[in-house]
Amino acid sequence: MPRFTRHRVALASALLGLAASAPALDLAGLSKEVKPCDDFYAFVNGNWEAATELPPNRARVSSAEQLRQANDELLTKALLELADKPALQTTPGLKLIAAYFASGMDEAAIEARGLSSITPLLNRIDGLQRREDLPALLALLARSGIAAPLAHAVQPDRKDTRRNVLSLSQAGLGLPDRDDYFRDDERTRTVKAAYRSFAATVLGASGRTASEQDLDALMAFETQLAEASRERVKLRDPNASYNPMSPAELAAAAPGLDWTAYLAVLTAGAKMPQRLLVGQPEFAVRTARLAADTPLATWRQYLALRVLDAAAPRLPQAFANASFDYRGKTLTGLQARPPRTEDVILQIGGRTGSEPVALALGELFVARAFSPEAQRRSRLLVEDIRASLKERIEKLDWMTPPTKAKALDKLAQMQPMIGAPDKWPQFEGLQMNGNDYAGNWLRAALWFSAQQMKDLDAPVDRGRWRVSPHIVNAFAGGLNQIYFPAGILQPPFFDAKADDATNYGGIGMVIGHEITHHFDDSGRNFDAGGSLADWWTPADAAGYKARADKVAERYSAISPLPGYHIDGRLTLGENISDMSGLPIAYEGLQRALKRSGIAGNKLVDGYTPAQRFFISNALIWRTKVRPEYLINQIRTDPHSPARYRVLVPMSNSPYFAQAFSCKAGSAMVAADPVTVW
Repeated sequence: MPRFTRHRVALASALLGLAASAPALDLAGLSKEVKPCDDFYAFVNGNWEAATELPPNRARVSSAEQLRQANDELLTKALLELADKPALQTTPGLKLIAAYFASGMDEAAIEARGLSSITPLLNRIDGLQRREDLPALLALLARSGIAAPLAHAVQPDRKDTRRNVLSLSQAGLGLPDRDDYFRDDERTRTVKAAYRSFAATVLGASGRTASEQDLDALMAFETQLAEASRERVKLRDPNASYNPMSPAELAAAAPGLDWTAYLAVLTAGAKMPQRLLVGQPEFAVRTARLAADTPLATWRQYLALRVLDAAAPRLPQAFANASFDYRGKTLTGLQARPPRTEDVILQIGGRTGSEPVALALGELFVARAFSPEAQRRSRLLVEDIRASLKERIEKLDWMTPPTKAKALDKLAQMQPMIGAPDKWPQFEGLQMNGNDYAGNWLRAALWFSAQQMKDLDAPVDRGRWRVSPHIVNAFAGGLNQIYFPAGILQPPFFDAKADDATNYGGIGMVIGHEITHHFDDSGRNFDAGGSLADWWTPADAAGYKARADKVAERYSAISPLPGYHIDGRLTLGENISDMSGLPIAYEGLQRALKRSGIAGNKLVDGYTPAQRFFISNALIWRTKVRPEYLINQIRTDPHSPARYRVLVPMSNSPYFAQAFSCKAGSAMVAADPVTVW
């Protein structure tokens, strides 16, 4: 997810091959020592990895990270122009981010304000003396963007995506994963110690006591929440997380918390919902029990910590440094903080471009970095790859005609969201202060919560963008949508001037991946409208599961580091999408070559289109990471490490073996290839 760094534009461009004289496909680093059929990742990226040093302020260096840095540099330059020339602030969004960015860069003002911007929240927590006041306090914090311990959202109802509904889900843990509260290995002990130190530092800096006994009570409290939290693998089951209840049913199921009082504050200004979704009812039960039984002193410590943790990057250095020591140094191995411009843009937009005013960054970015030609050609890639999957579904020998018909209908109705929205939000009612960083964050959170409540029980707007276009990522949306923001439609993923082989191996595979997400082990549970519905015959569902199980087994056997294995179940959706996205992107390339009349054996820089396709794909996954980052990824991330996003899909693809004349028995030719779609 997005991390930004500050470099000169020319340097970032050179790194990415964005300069006009740079080739569309970087072939300079291909290895002469490693054969393509032995280790294709090392053949393409090994020399680069050996020559690349991780800067102290980077947990990883990758193609995606370098593109994020280039996008961030573009945004930084544009934001500074907005500050210097207020006349350029021609829309509400541009005015807001100009002030927001300025407040984040004004370190003197941040120090001078101290905790004043969040003091009202902290005072409410300190004033918690009656158990009856806890529900309203928890709801106020939730509206303020602090999930402690429940998270909430207003989103399309999974079983009727025509209307929005309020949902509640588990949250509120300070350690990276619920399992970290129960593991006892050396790495986990290090992380726990760092978290305790962080808690002691920020609580102490805010004037609160943080004795060892206090910290023990905090950890015991969070451990009880962790006990009731579902494992990440179980959270991938959309049916298990669909639990509709009325407020009265929730109160009966989870006694101990006044849910009516909680919902009244959470939905302030909106009609009280008669129906809501509870993602993990057992977590709601535990939260209510803790509300009834846990000493209020522990609740005060816990809630203050959650506020300080959420706000820390926007607070004075005592808090920001403590947050970096824990989340940066310990969890990801960083040795120095990233540049301030990078961090401020990250705080405004979020890692996935879904923060309250992130779309204002997208508005600024798109005006400078996305052409109509790029959008036109991107749409052509999507349609070629969609057509390839259509053909594959029609030819499946394990799926019966009734299920095929439903799958084809879903594919046909899939809605691509490419580049940027047609209209930008106006942010009615939101104000920003150029010297109040933490206050701007809090105002944005409260405004966003109010906007969400306006959607409650309202029809779903299928044209609304829910991520910012500046993000270097792509998404399979919950309404049978696929998002390809302008931020990722840049080299090395996509270049409107590059040959088809380069683009279909880069962004084309990403497109195939996101399309397949709607047919992975989780996405297959949703119908053409994006609603949760079982459209599979029992025999077809069993056939799918057997193939998915093989994918899980194959990845679970991989150990990226001694003592650490990929969790094939946690990463199953991403792995299925990688293994299926690659061949349908390749077949999309064949359509493009046929349309353009380019021969499949035509050499460019000594490589055929098929070979350039696979080289391009390996290049977009080139990555070098710190061990701490990799361990945290293996434990918590649904994506497999980058190396295996190359090796496994390619070794299971006959197209790869054909392109490089790999023989049976080669490391890059699986003895028993696995396919799903």
